[in-house]
Amino acid sequence: MDLFWENGPMFVRELRERYNDPKPHFNTLSTMVRILESEGFLGHTAYGNSFQYYPLITKEQYHRGSLANLVDKYFGNSYRAVVSAFVEEEKITVEELKELINMVEKGQEK
Repeated sequence: MDLFWENGPMFVRELRERYNDPKPHFNTLSTMVRILESEGFLGHTAYGNSFQYYPLITKEQYHRGSLANLVDKYFGNSYRAVVSAFVEEEKITVEELKELINMVEKGQEK
């Protein structure tokens, strides 16, 4: 997806050119692009038998959706469980938690 966001619409052959050596096989990229299209991330414009693909969502939308999927899949759709996991793993400090609480409280005041 990053290559589409950075370069705009591309054919699979153009996408392949953007990869470093050893480049992925054309068919592999074609399959990946079709999967991204079936999941609603890419669209295409047909030019004869060739398709030029383009992003349907922004990078920000993609990341928000990815986070939501991660929380749903691994934490039973509980953001509280996510925060608890960070606390248990000592990945977040008490001060950082207080900052988050302040942000939430300020957001609720609006």
